[in-house]
Amino acid sequence: MPVPVTIDHAAVLPEDDVLVAVGVRADHLAEDAPGASAELAGLAGFEGKEAQTLVAATDAGTRLLVGLGEDPAETAWRKVGAAVSKAAVKQPWVVVDVLGALDGPARNAAAEALAEGLALGAYGFSDYKEPPEGTALESITVVAKGGKKVAQAVERGFTTAIAVGLVRDLVNTPGGDLTPTAFAQQAEELATEHGLEIEVLDRAAIVAEGLGGLAGVARGSTQEPRLVKLTHRPEGRPKARVALVGKGITFDAGGLSIKTAAGMEHMKTDMAGAATVLGAMTLVPAVAPKLEVTAYLPLTDNMLGGDATRVGDVLRIRNGTTVEVLNTDAEGRLVLADALSLAAESEPDAIVDLATLTGACMVALGDRTAGLMTNHEQLGERVLDAADAGGEAMWPLPLPDHLRKGLDSTIADLRNIGSNGYGGALTAGLFLREFVDGRPWVHLDIAGPSSASAAYDEVAKGGTGYGVRTLARLLAGWTRLDA
Repeated sequence: MPVPVTIDHAAVLPEDDVLVAVGVRADHLAEDAPGASAELAGLAGFEGKEAQTLVAATDAGTRLLVGLGEDPAETAWRKVGAAVSKAAVKQPWVVVDVLGALDGPARNAAAEALAEGLALGAYGFSDYKEPPEGTALESITVVAKGGKKVAQAVERGFTTAIAVGLVRDLVNTPGGDLTPTAFAQQAEELATEHGLEIEVLDRAAIVAEGLGGLAGVARGSTQEPRLVKLTHRPEGRPKARVALVGKGITFDAGGLSIKTAAGMEHMKTDMAGAATVLGAMTLVPAVAPKLEVTAYLPLTDNMLGGDATRVGDVLRIRNGTTVEVLNTDAEGRLVLADALSLAAESEPDAIVDLATLTGACMVALGDRTAGLMTNHEQLGERVLDAADAGGEAMWPLPLPDHLRKGLDSTIADLRNIGSNGYGGALTAGLFLREFVDGRPWVHLDIAGPSSASAAYDEVAKGGTGYGVRTLARLLAGWTRLDA
């Protein structure tokens, strides 16, 4: 189970002897707060700051106080939920009563975000060691008025968190265990569980289908590459057809352009784009049942075996474009080129790709913000809006045409890196644009936010599951794009 708790909804507080978490707004602290007394203002420095917690004796009994700040936005509820789970980790059951002041759509949105935070705050990756001593939290109940609608919101939030937890598990798994074959097997299991169609290509089929970028990167490895295609096909005519593409380098040693030891340390995470797309696909039947959504996951590791692609070799991509490989550590764009070409062939209404593509994007935006590049302004704005609603930081970056010349090769159609060394993230985006056949497309460089060096808010150390919430909200609210 990617998330080690269950979450349900109740309209009133249970009568059981259980720890109850109550919300306290900073600007209401001097007044009576739900379940607490006016003396809270003098308790151990508790100021009601957003996600601040304190276990305190109140007129209603022992309560877990959680600060809501002065005017909590939707994104604040995830932080509040995560803070409650972390503070209640030694309790088997906690009841959360923090939404009482909200009504209608605002309460439903807050309940969904709160449930996401509650589940993600309880996340821990323990496949290779025992959970921390004292961990006991198994069940969480969200108390709120609103009946069926708020209960559905809680369920949506919990389901989304499970998908995010799945991605975190995949990203955290060592590359020696999560090989392309193992990744594809997990995709097959999830496809069966969620009613998705699946097709898996092995090395021979990848070569036969002309996926020269993926086959070329895989040449240096003894591990078999895979191309996974997942499809959600609705009943009747689809409302729209959307393609998702995720970079799936299960371990990146850099190939013959070998990384440094420090640069290689976290390269088990280089498949986060594919993991995010897989996690999002598990949500599609529930959040976007009328859309036809197809995912393309090119999977391989990037190693240094005896027949590894050499610097200067030329690879032929699925759409016929030839690429001179001048840095084998710029391999992600090669496998994405094949996958984007396949996606474009199916003539979707839009394509969105996610990839841990460039360190340059992290230099520009830091380690918590993804870079967005697009050839379609309206689609880009929708993705940004979905990211904002999902609480995932994202920033638009340009695709300057003057940088495109730096991708020209003297012996092939393209180089796989720019010629002047500047604008690495933008040059990578320009390279990918060559393979979408002019269709509405967004590229998300998630190199920074796909993993975290330390826990914060609802984010755990290690894999973050970044992008699942954005994709789910984008697909759930899909409307026709302008031409």
